Amino acid sequence: MVIDLTRSEKLTFIRFLALYLGSSFILLLIIFFLFFKFEAKLHYDLVTSNMQNVASKISASIIYAHLSGQTIDTTNIAKSIEYDYALYDINHIKIAGNINHSFTLSQRVQKVGDNYILVDSSPRGNLGVYYIAIKENILNDKINTLIEDLILYFIIIFSVITMIGYYLANLFIAPIINERKKLNNFIKDTTHELNTPISAILMSTGKNAPLTEKNMQRINLSAKRVSEIYKDLVYIFLQENTKKRVITNISLDEVIKEQLEYFEAFASKKKLTIDSNIEATSFPIEKENFIRLFNNLLSNAIKYNVIEGKIDIKLQNSILTIKDTGIGIKKEYLNDIFNRYFRATKEQGGFGLGLNIVYHICKNYDIKIEVSSQENQGTTFILDFRR
Repeated sequence: MVIDLTRSEKLTFIRFLALYLGSSFILLLIIFFLFFKFEAKLHYDLVTSNMQNVASKISASIIYAHLSGQTIDTTNIAKSIEYDYALYDINHIKIAGNINHSFTLSQRVQKVGDNYILVDSSPRGNLGVYYIAIKENILNDKINTLIEDLILYFIIIFSVITMIGYYLANLFIAPIINERKKLNNFIKDTTHELNTPISAILMSTGKNAPLTEKNMQRINLSAKRVSEIYKDLVYIFLQENTKKRVITNISLDEVIKEQLEYFEAFASKKKLTIDSNIEATSFPIEKENFIRLFNNLLSNAIKYNVIEGKIDIKLQNSILTIKDTGIGIKKEYLNDIFNRYFRATKEQGGFGLGLNIVYHICKNYDIKIEVSSQENQGTTFILDFRR
């Protein structure tokens, strides 16, 4: 069943997604910015280092030419380097080269337009050359390419993060939706469970309904069913199980016999046979809690049994066994039957609280409980009261 998100659930979903994507965006932006600064600095250092090497080679060739009595071979210089260059005398007048930009010879590295110019003064006046200027023309392209690559990677990574965020937001909201579904089903099931006995009472007490023995029995059964539903709801939701307990040794066998009389009418409606083998057994537990524990198990054994089925109840050696010949429980559901609201079948009424109550009572009193079941053959609950 598909249930649309409520307004509060949508708001929660959007807030979670916005917080996740916003924090991821900022973190990713910081990482990419730092990476860009690192890579840009690396490119800058590499280019300026190459420029310095070129300037050093030109300076060495000038010094060699001066010592050899030769002149500057500008044609050879231009062919041997991949950068623009210029040679300057002591008065900052260009002697040779193809750099036409205005810049300061007193600054070693400077940015002119989109390019960098490196100034080297190592010739020291040989052949009249005091300064060598080298102008690169590739760093700006490298930086632009780097920016384009980073933007592309940023978009790809953030898109992946967005998809992951959407998936995580769905996971985050799923338990809320699941609990709401359970609550909606619980309300529907509770309404149905209450409607049946209430309708029976109204039919049996109507204006034209005679107060026959059959009608009185129907009223009694319906009132008992309403009472059981009320007690279960109080135990679960009003935290009756957290009250200070008055624990005394009670005779489990006597309580079981009392409850069997109570359930006779319910069992007779389905023509069930209840066989019991009960021996005297005492256990320190609040009487109301044991009644609630036993009644929920026996009620299920009746409710999910087949017409003219059997129920075997045995209490021996402080071990209580309740076995029925009902519809059974699928193997994959056995680990979930004690969860609140869980129902292994929709064939009969109920709203998934009974076995959850049984589990909590057993846990509170250190009672070991085991269950085995086969589909279409029956279910057996074993409670160990030994300590």
